[in-house]
Parts: sequence; structure tokens; C-alpha cells
Amino acid sequence: MKKIFASFLVALLLPVAANAFNFVERYTEGEQYTKVSDKLSKQPEVREYFSYYCPHCLRFEPFFANVKKSLPEGVSFERNHVDFLQFASKDIQFMVTKALATAQQLKVEDKMTAALFNYIQVQRGAITEEKDIRNIFELNGVDGAEFDKAFKSFAVNSKAKLMQKYQNDLVKRRALTGVPTVVVNGKYRINFNKLDRNNPEQDYINLIKFLNGLDKTS
Repeated sequence: MKKIFASFLVALLLPVAANAFNFVERYTEGEQYTKVSDKLSKQPEVREYFSYYCPHCLRFEPFFANVKKSLPEGVSFERNHVDFLQFASKDIQFMVTKALATAQQLKVEDKMTAALFNYIQVQRGAITEEKDIRNIFELNGVDGAEFDKAFKSFAVNSKAKLMQKYQNDLVKRRALTGVPTVVVNGKYRINFNKLDRNNPEQDYINLIKFLNGLDKTS
């Protein structure tokens, strides 16, 4: 009976072991991913560095929406707006970073991300002052007073500065040179052009799962 149970247990574990082996065989540091830091993020996360001014980022929105739905339990998807593109001044881009932080604070991130992309890239609207951002929020159902309170709050300012710090740390290491760029757990950058071209979305999700478990087994 013990032998039968042992054989049954081995049979159950074989697919899991095979999967783990396939991931190890499939993904190689320096190829599908690059280590960009020795320090892990406090919580498991997939952080997308992007800009509302970036056409490529807009095209990737549906892709990342699907990736977000398929993340392992306990892994969050974090948007991180950058301010180093040439489409607007650094100050204006940081103001737009604050717009993202405000949307996150008010729990309307997805709705306002779509609205900001639409205003900047589809309508070709210009953001030159805080009032322009406030108008976009109001047009999308956010109370103006609530926007003012959140936009000027310590929490939003701190979060926007933290996004800028994450960005600058990677830029200094030459690990962030364009967008969109995705970093898993603050440590591993995904190299999209090295993934399976026939099924990039599933390969992306598999790689995230692999990277999320990498330090747990090291």
C-alpha cells in the first residue's frame, strides 16, 4: 500500500517538476530578463514604467490589462509614470505623474488612465497647468474639490516623488532607457524582444511567474 501511495504521489508531482524545469530551461538571465538590482521590493509586484505621452505605451494597454488579470495571487500590478520623455517639459510630466498618483488615491486609476491617454494622444490636448488635469478629472466624474484635496495632499506628493525615485534609480544604472519597461519585484527587467513571438502574452505571464518564484528558491 505504501508503494502504491508513493507511486501516486510521484505521478502527481511530475507535472509540477516538469513545469519548473521547463521554466528554468526556457528563461535565462541576460536573455529573457536582466537583473537590474540586488534589492527586492517590499511586496511582490510587477511595475510598468510608462508615460501617457508614449504612443507605444498606449498600444500596450490591452496587453498589460490581460497580464494584470493573470498575475499570481499576491502579486500587484503597479503603474509608474516617468518624466524623461521629450514630448513635454520635465515639470509638466511630473505634474502628470501626480495625476496618476491622484487617480490611485481616489481609486479611479484605470478610468483616469484611459482618459489621460485619450486626452493627450487621441484628442491631442495640451497639459500646461494643474487646471488642465483638474478639468480631465471633472469630465470623467471626479468632484473638483476631491481632486484638489487629493492632488495637493502629502500622500499624493510622496507617491509621485517615490515614482520619480524608482525611475531615477533605474536610469542611473542604465536599466531604464525607454518605455514601456517592466520590472518584477524591483529586481528583474523583462526583455520583451526575447520572448516567444508566436505567443508573447502567455510567455510574458509565464516569465513573471518564474521571476516571482526565483528568489524563493535561491
